Amino acid sequence: MSLTFYFHPLSSYCQKVLIALYENDTPFDGQIVDLMSETGRADYLKLWPIGKMPLLRDEARNRLIPETSIIIEYLQRFYGGPTVFVPDDVEQALHVRLRDRFFDLYVSNPMQKIVTDKLRPAGQNDPAGVVDAKSQIETAYKLIDKEMATKVWACGEAFTLADCAAAPPLFYADKVLPFRDRYQHLAAYFERLQQRPSYARTLREAEPYMKMFPG
Repeated sequence: MSLTFYFHPLSSYCQKVLIALYENDTPFDGQIVDLMSETGRADYLKLWPIGKMPLLRDEARNRLIPETSIIIEYLQRFYGGPTVFVPDDVEQALHVRLRDRFFDLYVSNPMQKIVTDKLRPAGQNDPAGVVDAKSQIETAYKLIDKEMATKVWACGEAFTLADCAAAPPLFYADKVLPFRDRYQHLAAYFERLQQRPSYARTLREAEPYMKMFPG
């Protein structure tokens, strides 16, 4: 099989790419990476010394592709299907990429800050950093709720890269800073995301690992 995807089912960034793979039924060989294992981490660092997941290997084109947004655009260009993640129209494409970055930077990253702090040894926590992260997520919630008052998906009527970026961090963010009872339009949007077959499958596959989530 040409495509090998290195990932962990619990990782929100890995789930972002899994959604895209499942959207278009793209064939791939999934390799779960255990960075907590000395051997697993050493083997993965040989592939990608940065050590971040996920990573896509394309044997047919002899390419190694890191970074979620780049992986999804790569899949669209070389292994495309019915779902178009980034439209051809330049202005629409910029809007999709902006929303993609919004969910990565202002929902996913601060959510991970809060979760990571829960895993730190006693005495090494960062209370001020957690407060800042929660404030950033709260601001993001308000902006998303306003945006989704008139939209089906993050950028309008079509499911895009931005929705792949939105679903996983919103799932985890809701566990550390619940939003469903406070933001009607955001909650309705997240419900649509959960009903999307590609994300529903991603969640099912992550379920056996959920006990590892500290939130």
